[in-house]
Amino acid sequence: MKLRASQQTIVFALFVLLFAGFALFLPGFARIDNLLTLLQSVAILGILGLGMAVVVIGRGIDISMIATLAVPSGLLLQMVANGVSLPVAAAAALGIGFAFGLINGWLIAYAEVPSLFTTLASGLFLAGLGQAVLFQLDVVQWPAALDTIAWFGRGTLAGLPMPVVMFAVAAGLLALFLKRLRAGAFIFAIGDNPFAARVTGLPTRPIVVLEYVLSALIGVFAGVVMAASVNSMPTRIFNSTMIYDVVLVVVLGGIGLSGGRGGVVNVIIGTLLIGTMLNGMTILDMSYSVQNIVKGVVLLAAVLIDSILNPRNEETAQQGDI
Repeated sequence: MKLRASQQTIVFALFVLLFAGFALFLPGFARIDNLLTLLQSVAILGILGLGMAVVVIGRGIDISMIATLAVPSGLLLQMVANGVSLPVAAAAALGIGFAFGLINGWLIAYAEVPSLFTTLASGLFLAGLGQAVLFQLDVVQWPAALDTIAWFGRGTLAGLPMPVVMFAVAAGLLALFLKRLRAGAFIFAIGDNPFAARVTGLPTRPIVVLEYVLSALIGVFAGVVMAASVNSMPTRIFNSTMIYDVVLVVVLGGIGLSGGRGGVVNVIIGTLLIGTMLNGMTILDMSYSVQNIVKGVVLLAAVLIDSILNPRNEETAQQGDI
């Protein structure tokens, strides 16, 4: 418990120092409009980080989250543009997300395929299915018939961009789930020691399935918010490095890859830190390649720190982990 609090404190201190340094030495960083842009630009990462946090706390990982962001929401936009009613299109998008999470969870929990390989393969499959079968164009435009739900990603509430508000709502709901519901407590128990959780009679396999269903549905939600905010869904976003940014948010925020540790606060801290870093590099006019180098070094450092603060041991490490 002490190590977890120390890690969270260190990460938050790094965010404060980085933010203060950029505010003092980068012209334009501390302007209100830039800070609002910063928050809006990382809100989607934050929402995805919430889904990733659920599976990482349960000692897994979900590399397929960008596919669940792009494909179901892109299908929603395309179906409505082709004249399908919103309820039917929304049901189809949610159905794909739910079924996808269910398959991932079953393969990991019951077939005992490691989560890294399961979600890597399933993400490639879903993205390929979208490109080869489902989508007519690489960028699916937001149809006017969907304007009734455009508020998910457009406009402001109390001065905050709506993607930030959606991140806050999702964070609040997930915090309640993890802290107040029995299933949330089971996720922590399974992540902390899956063998002990199984011996004590916890429904470990169904809970693991639940983790990946939640992750997939959160990915669909993030996709709808993103599509509404940018007025389209670029379906080839799966080929980007966005999934690494999501992992950065979670690991750098202090959620241990060894499982059983962390929570929503860690995701918020990680999102703020990554957002500040990305915004600062953009103002400094760093190239995309240089930014990737910086993010790679930061991710490696975060994983090394996590391995020191949250080491696995023979008692808690199990075959089939990340």
